[in-house]
Formats: sequence, structure tokens, C-alpha cells
Amino acid sequence: MGIFGALQTAVAGLRSQSYGMENISGNVANSQTVGYKRMDTSFVDLVIDRPRDQAIAGSVRAQSDQAISLQGDILPTGENTNIAINGSGFISVSQISGFRDGQPVFSENNLFTRRGDFQLDKDGYLVNGAGMYLRGDSINLDGLITSTNGILRITDTTVPASSTEQVDYSAVLPSTAGTNFYNANNVDTLFDDPATGAPFNDDEAIEASESSDFLSRTISGGSVVVYNDAGAPIDVQLRWGKVDEDEWALFYQNDSSASGTDTMWTRLEDGGGNNAINFEPNGTMSAGSPQSFEMAAGTTINGQALSEDVSINFGAEGLRQFAVPNNLLQGLELSQDGYPAGVLQDISISSDGRISGIYSNGQSFAIARVAVAQFAAPDMLKSRDGGTFEQTIDSGEPTFSPEGARIIGGAVEQSNADIAEEFSKMIVTQQAYQANTRVVTTSQQLMEATINMVR
Repeated sequence: MGIFGALQTAVAGLRSQSYGMENISGNVANSQTVGYKRMDTSFVDLVIDRPRDQAIAGSVRAQSDQAISLQGDILPTGENTNIAINGSGFISVSQISGFRDGQPVFSENNLFTRRGDFQLDKDGYLVNGAGMYLRGDSINLDGLITSTNGILRITDTTVPASSTEQVDYSAVLPSTAGTNFYNANNVDTLFDDPATGAPFNDDEAIEASESSDFLSRTISGGSVVVYNDAGAPIDVQLRWGKVDEDEWALFYQNDSSASGTDTMWTRLEDGGGNNAINFEPNGTMSAGSPQSFEMAAGTTINGQALSEDVSINFGAEGLRQFAVPNNLLQGLELSQDGYPAGVLQDISISSDGRISGIYSNGQSFAIARVAVAQFAAPDMLKSRDGGTFEQTIDSGEPTFSPEGARIIGGAVEQSNADIAEEFSKMIVTQQAYQANTRVVTTSQQLMEATINMVR
């Protein structure tokens, strides 16, 4: 290699180290950028084809190595709309290409990112800090996927009411009912006994005039609010009456304002006319006891009609009869499947990528799903603005895996550029740059010496 060759090689070295310094500066600048993937620099030697015994070191060329597959730290943010991916994969996004009639028009070109600091905008789109719009599968309130890998827009901001169809009921009934009525002949039968003149033997309906006596001979069975098709709440009051030894009847209050001979309480039965639950000596329900009682559609409770048949379900093990404190109902658990209309209040993202709407009526419905894109060679993707990447021939086609995506809601992935490491590389790059300048200086001195030879 001649003097000019050495000078050119040194200049190439300066250029390559400058290129490396540019990547380092970019990494340092983006050390706090959400989802940023650092850009490393590698150097390739350029050797002139010469005989083996005349080979020279040659020049150098710098090239970028993307650390796309290297994951950054996961940082919880508390923002339900934020998304982080634990492991490999990318979130599919698009950018706005323009507007039409005041509505955004999106580019058909899919981009991919790890930047998950998404927020809901005023139009219901999920947009990250770089202005990229989230893509995924849309799900309606019936749980059906209506579109795949489209721009996600949260439009189901209200959910209609759903009428109650089932009430789940479980409790422990007392062996001896703790009522205000004393039965001298049989302390276990405190609701009806013809020998004592009790008026409720096998009565299906309790008149308002009998209400006081009825309340003194029964125990509270709790209450539950059910809903009709309009979402109107209907308060169902329940009472248990012990009609025989180890045998109970359940009543509901159909009209709290009834008077005189109007019916105030009605005895419940199953669809086959069975209206009593029997217990074995060990406290379990007898095999022939009904496992549910029914209230038919159209039944009016305090002026509100039921829209559907409502089943009060005990199951085979929902009720027990034991000696319990105060001889009153114990361990009562009541739940029902209806709800009033509700409006969207928040959204949450589960680990499988499902975006659920949280509504004011306490309900939660899946309304979208984030599909995670996998690439055979993710480090071969092409970098774009805003922390996005574009597929290339070398990266291969994306494969979307909607299930088991290992998504973390309420968190973001931080930059994978480490400040300490970047400053260490900066020192090495600076020293290499200075060394190349010495080669240039030395080459200049050799050229001056050569020129002086002819003087």
C-alpha cells in the first residue's frame, strides 16, 4: 500500500467511525424513547484482491446492526390502554395518509412496532405517542369477530340492558327456625300446625291482612335485585317458612303495598308443582327436593313485570340444614345474571390481547383483540419513523398469533439502549477516530518528505 492508499484508508476509517458515532448519538438521544430499538455499528474490512504474500490490511466499511429482537425493560404505567409484549413479536399499526369528510384515511401499508403507549383519542381510536394507530380484530358484544387486522375503533360505548333469567342461591337453613311464634307441640314446626291454629298450612298466597302473623312465623331469606328487558331494577324479597320437620317453603313478596285480602306474599314452586324442600338428617337436600324454584315471565313484583322466566337455582348442594347460631339463615350467597344498560367507562387489556370494555353497570365485554405479529428474522426489518418497522424480503412475511400473545396491559417497553454501554462505545469510537487522524497526519508528513526529495 502506498502513501495515497494509507491516506485513503485512514479517511475511510474516519468516515466509518463517524458513522458509528452517529448511531451512538441516536441511541443516547432515544435512551428514554418508549419501544426504541438501538442501532449498533459493525465494521467490514475491504481487501484488495492480491497474491497471498502481497495481501494488505485494506480499507473498512461501516454498517448498521439493528438490535430489534433485544427486549427492553417492561415498565408498569398504570394506564390501562398501554401495551407491552413480553417476548418476541410486534404490534401492528398504521399511520394516517389523509382526511376525507373530516374522517382520517389510513395507509394500507402495515407497520410494526414495540411502542405501546396507546391512548384513546376523541374518535375512539387507540393512538400511541408517535401518532400510530393500533390495528387488530374487532369483536362485537356477542363475542363474534367482525373484522381482522383492521384499524381498531372503540364504538360500543353503551351496552343494552339484559333481563335476569337465573338467580343462584346458597345458604344454610337452621334446624329450628328462630321466629317469634312459639309452637308448644313441635318446636321444629314453627310455620304451620293445624293443632295450634296456625293459618298458613299449605297456603300458596299470603294476604296483606295476614302479613304480620306471616312475618312472625318465617325467617328472612334475603333479597336480590333482578332486571327486566328495560333494565328496570326489581327488588325481590324472600322469606323461608318451616312447614314441617326438615321441610321448608320459600316465599317472595309480590306486592309490598297490598292491603286487606290482596296477596302480599306468594309461595314459590318448581315447574312441576313441587313447593317444598326436604332435608336428610345429615343436613343435605333430599333426592326428591326441587333444585330450583321458578317465577314465570310476566310475574308482577311491586308494579314491575318480569320479562323472562326467572329460576332461583339451588343446585344439588346449594342448601343445607344445620343447627346454627340464633336459629337464623347463615352463609347466604345470592347472585343473578341480569344487568341494566351501561356506558363505557374504561378499557382493560388482558394477557391474551383481548381489549375489554368496562361499563358503568359493572359488566365487562371483549370488544377487540390485539394480534401480535411474528417474523422469522425480526432483525432484518427496515426501520421507519416513530419506532416502527417495515417488513422486507429478508425478514419474511408476518405471522399473526392472536392467542397466547404474552401481552402485558398497563405497561410499556422501554428503550433497549443502555446509557453506560453507549458512553463506553463512544470512548472507544473517539479513540479510534483520533488514531485515524494520526494516520492522516503521518501520511501527510510522508508526502511532504517525498516532495522535498526533489528540491
